[in-house]
Amino acid sequence: MLNFNQDDFAAPISKFEAMLKTNEVLFFDAQEFESIAQHYIDYGKLNLADRALEIGMNQHPRNGELLLLKSEMLIFEGEFKKSLEIIEIAEQLVPQHEEIFLQKATIASKSKQHSEAVKYLNKALEFSEDHEEIWRLLGMEFLVLEDFNSAKYYFQLCLDADPLDYQSLYNLLYALEQLNDSTGAIETLNLLLEKDPYCEVAWHQLGKIYNAQNKLEEAISAFEFAVISDDKFTGAYIEKGKILEKTGKINMAIEYYHIALQITDPSAFIYYRIATCHKILGNDNLSIQFYEKAINTEPTFEKGWIAIIDFYFLKRDFISALRFAQKAIESNGDNSIITFKIGEVLFKLNKFSDAAFYFESVIKLGNYDQYIWNNLLDCLIILYRFNQAKNMVYKALEIYSDSPDFIFRLAIIEIKLGNTELAKKHLNTINKSMLNELFENDLYSNFKNIV
Repeated sequence: MLNFNQDDFAAPISKFEAMLKTNEVLFFDAQEFESIAQHYIDYGKLNLADRALEIGMNQHPRNGELLLLKSEMLIFEGEFKKSLEIIEIAEQLVPQHEEIFLQKATIASKSKQHSEAVKYLNKALEFSEDHEEIWRLLGMEFLVLEDFNSAKYYFQLCLDADPLDYQSLYNLLYALEQLNDSTGAIETLNLLLEKDPYCEVAWHQLGKIYNAQNKLEEAISAFEFAVISDDKFTGAYIEKGKILEKTGKINMAIEYYHIALQITDPSAFIYYRIATCHKILGNDNLSIQFYEKAINTEPTFEKGWIAIIDFYFLKRDFISALRFAQKAIESNGDNSIITFKIGEVLFKLNKFSDAAFYFESVIKLGNYDQYIWNNLLDCLIILYRFNQAKNMVYKALEIYSDSPDFIFRLAIIEIKLGNTELAKKHLNTINKSMLNELFENDLYSNFKNIV
């Protein structure tokens, strides 16, 4: 992207705006038009930027910089074909301009032609003095191409040039993770810490790697060094709290989560972790209070809603569970897990028709897990909707062709329809121990004597 110091061009901008008011056409040099257009781009006034470029290109039709600024705007607007036409003209005027190849790379990348983007970025390197930015772009292209070795190479170049380039550090660690090279990741972080022993980001990432390797003492030590490096580093307190949870030190975990809350904005995730800790300790009232704080802080926080619904469901307070489930749907839209939870609660309240609606909705949302089909079929059988249930069984069997659960329910439906012999044939295909287990379901236990 072309950049200019806006403070240096206040006078041309005032002059340009005065010109627009009077409909006069005044002369500006090409650099002034660049600065005016860039000013409006930076402030999101794209119509004015476009107007400045139109006048500028009329006054300076062979200025490559103005052409490239115009093509950059067209890329932003998604007009790739028009942009390329202008870039081709600019290339004839300034053939060795890095911006030509950067813009071509951008268009190729946005068009999902990532190998082409790499070619253009390598060409841009030949004419650029800012290698770091292009290395970073190359690294991102190779991530998309899943060429993690090449991505690693370019992000390492960025990090060698600037140890404080944390975005490149994160991307480098991601590439190493995809290569299953935890040793390389640890070496990278240790080299960074040799240069800067108080790099809280490096300590934090090192702790996460040790935690993933189940080296919990080393992980805790790394998170403690992160806090020593920056006592306001929220992530380190949270990660240490998670390890304390894992090791059963629940009260200490709660303390660390509360410290994190004191130094950051209210966080649904932290409230959720505190609530979970209190749940483990049997502090039901505190647990539900913090779950509710989580969803009040972030109404789309799915885990918080599910935890509350499950809390009341296990307490057999199905009215409260339903109330929260319905509120959760209002906040989370078409969420298949919460939709299933509503169906589950309605089933417990014997509202089988409503429950069937929600179970079928879950399937329409693309969740085809067997237990959802089972719940829907149970509702339809209870409601005596045997033909609908039979159609649903056959749909389910298209996905799970040998499922004992579905074959069993098909047999029950045939019994209900008076086709006992056909039902027996279905049941004979099911393993005896599995069949006995299926008959233990309270809904179907009385059918055992029939067959």
